[in-house]
Amino acid sequence: MAAACIFCKIIKGEIPSMKLFESEKVFAFLDINPLSYGHALVIPKYHGAKLHDIPDDQLTEILPVAKKIAQAIGAGDYNILQNNGRIAHQVVDHVHFHMIPKPNEQEGLGIKWPQQQGNQEKLKKLREEIMSKM
Repeated sequence: MAAACIFCKIIKGEIPSMKLFESEKVFAFLDINPLSYGHALVIPKYHGAKLHDIPDDQLTEILPVAKKIAQAIGAGDYNILQNNGRIAHQVVDHVHFHMIPKPNEQEGLGIKWPQQQGNQEKLKKLREEIMSKM
């Protein structure tokens, strides 16, 4: 855990939170600036700024916990969001997943989706490059 990290302080109980769930590897709590009713954060207890900083075994409970929170709140429509880096809208440098209910067009996550036309040859080349590094 990082001493100055706000989420590490929440995990340690140094900063109060509206805790929803806690296990050996995961901590979940209500977002203090929600986009909609039920907006929650699910975080690994292992400190890492970006997803690739977190060991795989520390991530196994994240989605099941987010799913249980969505079910408990009765969210019919919702987004699971995880950002990495400032340009990708990450504000806190501790990996966290948002479970954001989308009850209507005004509340919840609003996004733009600037699709580009795919080029089959470029996609094939990219696929080969990615697969060679996995």
